[in-house]
Amino acid sequence: MANKAVVSLTTGLEDPERVTVAFLVTVGAAESGRPTLMFLTKEAARLALDGVATAVACAGCPPLDSLVARYVAASGTFLVCPICFDARGLDKGQLIANAELGGTVPMWQWIGDDPVATFSY
Repeated sequence: MANKAVVSLTTGLEDPERVTVAFLVTVGAAESGRPTLMFLTKEAARLALDGVATAVACAGCPPLDSLVARYVAASGTFLVCPICFDARGLDKGQLIANAELGGTVPMWQWIGDDPVATFSY
């Protein structure tokens, strides 16, 4: 089995290029067979809601909704900071596929003792 990958994303649609790069990294990891977790904090927590990740960051950039769909299809998972989520008054019923609320303890439990590549955006 390939090493795990964790991508921590704090930025939301206020910086769609940064979000696009983070999703490109997670899609690449998940589609190459790595168990992949995207940890969404701060404004990135909104990206776990249905219909939010729809921007196109730049000419030639893939639409975010297509990257999300590819990530989900490759069994990538989202762990959404519950403090960040609740602080923004977001609706748990609107979470996208493969997304759940969880903080740093569940993230470390997911990592376990396995080798992991980490990225932060």
